[in-house]
Amino acid sequence: MSGPAIETWWPELSIGARHALNDALAEERNPHLPESVRAEIESITGNTRDADDAVSDDEREFIETQQEQVD
Repeated sequence: MSGPAIETWWPELSIGARHALNDALAEERNPHLPESVRAEIESITGNTRDADDAVSDDEREFIETQQEQVD
């Protein structure tokens, strides 16, 4: 993983990009970020993620905690 931290871009990511990333995560343990997601990250942060950048275990865990239902 390189580039901006997930905490800086996940809250601003569009629903469509979140779905694209979730679909990639469902298919593979540590997938590369879809191009559409990388484009949004760049738009949000002004920084890029490499095309061969895989989603880290820490990022996967962060995403899972952000999607948990709150009582």
